[in-house]
Amino acid sequence: MVTYSKTDSAVGNCLSGAKMGIGYHYKTFVSEEQFVMVMKTLQRLRECDFFWNTITGKQASVLLSSHLPGTFLIRESSDNQHLFTLSIKTEMGTKNLRIQCDENSFFLQTDPKNMDIAPRFECVLKLINYYICQRKANIAHYIGAGGERIPLELIRPLYLSMSSLQHLCRKKINKDLDISSQKDQLPSTVRDYLNKYDVDI
Repeated sequence: MVTYSKTDSAVGNCLSGAKMGIGYHYKTFVSEEQFVMVMKTLQRLRECDFFWNTITGKQASVLLSSHLPGTFLIRESSDNQHLFTLSIKTEMGTKNLRIQCDENSFFLQTDPKNMDIAPRFECVLKLINYYICQRKANIAHYIGAGGERIPLELIRPLYLSMSSLQHLCRKKINKDLDISSQKDQLPSTVRDYLNKYDVDI
């Protein structure tokens, strides 16, 4: 669960299970728009190299245990009421945050009183990118679990596999170059490839 502060600026098995492919959640969508949003997000997640598919929370903890706090991954939620979970290594161990989905956005699990101010995005990767940028700007968010108040710090993804050179170039362009005014001059295949993954993580 994430709170918002207005004032505070068995690894082998995990790997083989993750590479097997996506599992299936039997979820009823409330609209065609929600279905399209989820499918687009799933397509991007499959390209991001830190989506670990169907591993469990325990497996995520094993994978993250040897890494520094701030290391994170995205996986399918073990709870059939939700689609995705953010697993993050903190100073207090691995924490698993459900990524909730309403009709037109994704947001991190939060308590009901913060529901209206929870940042919402049409893509899980844009949600993750937001919290990475918030940390860089020294704006604090916290994970509330069992009375604990742990800083939410997303620093580095735990990659499942090596990115292709094409994908690395696409991320670099998205991160460092402002080509929005020149995109129309690119071949359509290049333009489409850049637009399919428009974040830099």
